[in-house]
Amino acid sequence: QVQLVESGGGLVQPGGSLRLSCTSSGSIFSSYAMGWYRQAPGKQRESVAFITSAGFKSYSDSVKGRFTISRDNAKNTVYLSMISLKPEDTAAYYCATMRPDMKPDYWGQGTQVAVSS
Repeated sequence: QVQLVESGGGLVQPGGSLRLSCTSSGSIFSSYAMGWYRQAPGKQRESVAFITSAGFKSYSDSVKGRFTISRDNAKNTVYLSMISLKPEDTAAYYCATMRPDMKPDYWGQGTQVAVSS
């Protein structure tokens, strides 16, 4: 069983930045692809970014150029660095382990990001 704990959310003004962290309890973290997802009120959960075990990264069009996903396998942690935040980035952000078919598997509890002036 893998447990994921997100942190780093908060309230930020438009144009601001945040860095989210997700730490895994799993001992084989380095072998997992990891993803970040978000869910805004009244909307479906959507993929934001993922990073494979080899370090390949992919982003949704809505965050490309503003968000950066990275991982530190020594700390069992995946990060999501967010700059130039917009009100439409307001959502609960979740990290997940990814199965080989790149579908999410284990989820964290989420961390809230609010972008507002």
